[in-house]
Amino acid sequence: MTAPPDDCLARNEWLCGAYLTSRREILWDAVVQHLQLTAVSVLTGLVIAVPLALAARHRRWAAGPVLGVTTILYTVPSLAMFSLLLPVYGLSASLVVAGLVLYSLTLLVRNILAGLRAVPEETKQAARGMGYGPVRLLVAVELPLALPAAMAGLRIATVSVVSLVTVGAIVGYGGLGNLIYSGMNTYFKAQVLTASVLCVVIAVAADLSLLLAQRFLTPWTRRKS
Repeated sequence: MTAPPDDCLARNEWLCGAYLTSRREILWDAVVQHLQLTAVSVLTGLVIAVPLALAARHRRWAAGPVLGVTTILYTVPSLAMFSLLLPVYGLSASLVVAGLVLYSLTLLVRNILAGLRAVPEETKQAARGMGYGPVRLLVAVELPLALPAAMAGLRIATVSVVSLVTVGAIVGYGGLGNLIYSGMNTYFKAQVLTASVLCVVIAVAADLSLLLAQRFLTPWTRRKS
């Protein structure tokens, strides 16, 4: 009988330090792409979600269509979504970003709208009595008070996008999903486990970072607790 190889890569083990050292640049590039896709998707979704939530807040007739359309988009399976967007964006990173933006809208719009609706009417009336116009009322009163609910939606949307980025591996733009996908095809255990763990780490780190940002931006919620 031949002795088993000393190299954990040769033995194809799940836990392998040699994989981390020998594939460091590949892992780094995958992490950077994952973070870029996540950040661009979430920020773009936020830019679109705020006006939609404001329109639904100030025009009651718009609330139903806005919430309905964003909910329907969220129910579309990810592979089907990318397939529908393929004729428009082709096999590119834009295809992945567009799909992730559409998925994030449901969580973002609903939570921002819920936060705006939760602002007490007496608070708004007091601000108007102090001479606040519509724009100043929105910026100085409504949006700050809606921030806790909006941040909750942003946290959920960000974590969801981190996980959905991996699906972009089907078009070659999936960040760590590329490594997971190729590792599963070749049954490369260390690569699958390492990339999966890094996805979890990114999701947890993003959620904790947004939680800290929320606590910093809403000090009055800490005093209440």
